[in-house]
Amino acid sequence: MLPSSRTQLGLFFILLCPANIIGLWWAVGSPLVMDPNSICRKTKRLAGKQAELCQLEPEIVQEVAKGTKLGVRECQYQFRFRRWNCTSHSKYFGKILQQDIRETAFVYAITAAGVSHAITQACSMGELLQCGCELTRSRAPPSPTAGSGTEGTAWEWGGCGDDVQFGYEKSQQFMDAKSKKGKNDIRALIDLHNNEAGRLAVRSYMRTECKCHGLSGSCTLRTCWRKMPHFREVGDRLLERFNGAFKVMGGNDGKTLIPVGDNIKPPDKQDLIYSADSPDFCSANRKTGSLGTRGRVCNSTAMDTSGCDLLCCGRGHRDETVVLEENCLCRFHWCCVVQCRKCSVRQELSLCV
Repeated sequence: MLPSSRTQLGLFFILLCPANIIGLWWAVGSPLVMDPNSICRKTKRLAGKQAELCQLEPEIVQEVAKGTKLGVRECQYQFRFRRWNCTSHSKYFGKILQQDIRETAFVYAITAAGVSHAITQACSMGELLQCGCELTRSRAPPSPTAGSGTEGTAWEWGGCGDDVQFGYEKSQQFMDAKSKKGKNDIRALIDLHNNEAGRLAVRSYMRTECKCHGLSGSCTLRTCWRKMPHFREVGDRLLERFNGAFKVMGGNDGKTLIPVGDNIKPPDKQDLIYSADSPDFCSANRKTGSLGTRGRVCNSTAMDTSGCDLLCCGRGHRDETVVLEENCLCRFHWCCVVQCRKCSVRQELSLCV
């Protein structure tokens, strides 16, 4: 394993695995609170730009950690019906990061996207002194929405647009720092590419939101601002890139990546790339990071990746009836309590054997 990858793996464990961070959670149900001092103390091997951020901008590191958690949660959502379900189990997840497979490409991309998104969001919320709302003085006017009746309406930039460029640059500064030192290594080139693909999944899909002003509901003036896509959209887009990921190999010069296969167009900046084939993830295997699919809930009628045929790898499934408790008959009491009863619900589950 490359030294740069080993250091980044250490960083991933610090940021991705809550068991390795002390005092980062409030009580159950409350927002995640990251202690940047704890993170920086644990990442002793950080150097260069990463160490500089830890020393000079600990509040940025706090958002880096939040963004990493955002990326992991999205990864687990997107892969919830697949053989590899983005488990955060440290022993298995670490093995995934050591390989240069499709799944690793997605993890790097969604994490870089999460860091960019979280930092940009913090800017807009006024939580960071280094940034704020997007500067829009030199930006071109927003295009009127087709059929909106706002053609020719006066406009001005206003509100609080998301300063996505600041989030992009900080994500780049932190996530790419170690890989750049070994950027002649094929693995480092692949990691840098996938990090960039993740950030572009945020920056390249900004949307314009506008609000009309005028008497009696007229739209004599539009105030517009730019907003990031919702992170679920980012995850959906990166999953599409995962499904169409490009397999590559290193060029003879050690500085370029070449797509594997005949007549294949080179990947663009938003594509995900990898160099090794993934294991099938059917059986538990610590060497490959596979937990296997035994005991996983599957859909006996589905024909997609959630279906029992695919998820159970042809081993078959068994049906089981479970009794679950859930809230029911909820009532609101002034002020301000919601009280619910507990109801037992029988549910039929299909489980991989």
